[in-house]
Amino acid sequence: QVQLVESGGGLVRPGGSRRLSCVASGFTINTYNMGWFRQAPGKERTFVAAIRWSTDSTVYDDSVKGRFTISRDNAKNTVNLQMNVLEPEDTAVYFCAATTWWDITSMHRISHYVFWGQGTQVTVSS
Repeated sequence: QVQLVESGGGLVRPGGSRRLSCVASGFTINTYNMGWFRQAPGKERTFVAAIRWSTDSTVYDDSVKGRFTISRDNAKNTVNLQMNVLEPEDTAVYFCAATTWWDITSMHRISHYVFWGQGTQVTVSS
């Protein structure tokens, strides 16, 4: 059974940091490209970052570029999202997802991703 399970969410103050992890089971991430998305209350799910399985190439949404870092640990079947300099606007449920697609111009498209986790809440507030 394919599963993606996110963890690491919680409450963090503005300017703080948080590290999210996503553990995969039922498949190995070393042949999948992995992505992170987020969904704020009342808003659509949007792209955050993605990492390619074969080269570790990465792509980020402009809103997080320079603050967030996506990485993968194939040995642990895990993808991580290091979030720094968090802002209240980063408050959302964060989802990890897997895809066999790679096109740097379209990794933001939800329809490319075949496996999804259930999400973890990140709240940035003082």
